[in-house]
Parts: sequence; C-alpha cells; structure tokens
Amino acid sequence: MRPRVLDLSSVTWRKSSYSNTSGGDCLEVSDDHPTTAPVRDSKNPHGPVLLFTDPAWAAFVGAVGRGVLV
Repeated sequence: MRPRVLDLSSVTWRKSSYSNTSGGDCLEVSDDHPTTAPVRDSKNPHGPVLLFTDPAWAAFVGAVGRGVLV
C-alpha cells in the first residue's frame, strides 16, 4: 500500500487556542482537507506534519478537553 500524499503547500494553518503568547507549546492545524487533519509545530513550520483522520483528531481534541490527556 502506497502512503497517502497531501499537497500542504497552500493550506491555511490556525494556531491552537491553548497556545500561549510567549511562544511555547504551539500547535497548528489546518481545516482545508475534508477527511484529514494536518497538524504541525508552529515553531518548526517546515518540519514534519502529522496527519490524523477526522475521527481520530476529534477523539484527541475531545480527550484533551475532558482532561484525559494533558
């Protein structure tokens, strides 16, 4: 099975509302792909991107919101 390739060169990134203003712990996600949530470290915008399926990303965000993952 070939890995899935997404063109992320023109996506719009948004910073997590939990990111602080001093530059630490910054996570960015793109909403430009309907079935995938690309996530990156805003301090390293040209670094690796993690790709989550929408259900996996929703489960992760929900768990963080409930305090299950900190």
